[in-house]
Amino acid sequence: MGWLLSADAVRRRAHAILAKAERGDLAHFELRPDRLLDAAALVAAVTRESYPDLDVPYHSRWRHFVVEGEDRWAALAAGLTVDGDEIARIRFDLAVTSVLLDAGAGDRWRYRDATGLELARSEGLAIASFDLFRSGGFADAPVHAPLRADAATLSTMTGTALARSFQAGPDNPLVGLEGRAALLRRLGSALTAAPDLFGTPGRVGNLYDTLKAQATDGTLPASAILGAVLRGLGPIWPGRIERGGVNLGDTWSHSAVGLVPFHKLSQWLSYSLVEPLEGAGIAVTGLDRLTGLPEYRNGGLLVDSGVLVPKDPRLLIDELEVGDEAVVEWRALTVALLDRLADEVRARLGVPAESFPLAKVLQGGTWTAGRRIARERRPGGGPPIRIRSDGTVF
Repeated sequence: MGWLLSADAVRRRAHAILAKAERGDLAHFELRPDRLLDAAALVAAVTRESYPDLDVPYHSRWRHFVVEGEDRWAALAAGLTVDGDEIARIRFDLAVTSVLLDAGAGDRWRYRDATGLELARSEGLAIASFDLFRSGGFADAPVHAPLRADAATLSTMTGTALARSFQAGPDNPLVGLEGRAALLRRLGSALTAAPDLFGTPGRVGNLYDTLKAQATDGTLPASAILGAVLRGLGPIWPGRIERGGVNLGDTWSHSAVGLVPFHKLSQWLSYSLVEPLEGAGIAVTGLDRLTGLPEYRNGGLLVDSGVLVPKDPRLLIDELEVGDEAVVEWRALTVALLDRLADEVRARLGVPAESFPLAKVLQGGTWTAGRRIARERRPGGGPPIRIRSDGTVF
């Protein structure tokens, strides 16, 4: 079952479901491959509009810390007087906590920062988590060493404290609030349970030192990042499917192929740890061994552009559970089709895969195109398929 905790498993099971879609053998979605070219044209156009020089950064949490042209992480880092390794540890602390708080916020929640700027969705969650981190909200010594994510403090996080920091309440509801707080508490426990990864006492940022030690001649494969994330953070996910006493996390069942892993937040987190490693002088290789992210912007792009057509119109009306087979099918098709879409987008942009990995296609890219087309189709820009989130998957 260890294989299911890998990006290779995500990709192979997703493409197995795509193969069934190509034969018309799936219960929930019809595939219209001719529409993939239209989706690729949109993504290529959005990429050129956003990045005219095609100097596209990786799709990661760091993009969400840039608001209205201001890079809030860069501004914070400019005032730090610590060495490069400690900068990397701080970035690990920030990235992990912020990504774990990044599941869908819902349509109604908003966050107002200290400047009065009102933000929603991923940007709002990013800045809310950034502000909480900067204030020492995850640190054992918030006054003397605020920029840390320490096991003891994380282990005591409450929904009430998180609601206060995220300005959530009856008039500003944040989806999955208690689930998010529970996730942070489990993160604290996981840090303590794995001193080989997170040190003693446990700190998220110590994972940087663990990965640095695994680098050979200054290079580290992306699969090593995901492997460490899945091993070290595996215990934090709500118990769903277990094999051999191992929690398989973001893994679900589909009648066509059996167990289908996604590890969406773990892969999103792995993408978000690449830049801290590279900033510390460690080259990350094999980034395309990771997969596209099966979330509602990428998946929504495929539905809204007509590549995937629900066979039952109620899929576009009802709110679905994450584990519903239709959702599993949608997410798997998203992963597989992102591979094909990436090839088409690169061809239109005239860039090779070596210099334009999937992480850049996503950023350029599919996520932005998915958001744009959603705004054109629906008031508020919500996804075409609505998922009932517990704050730990989407």
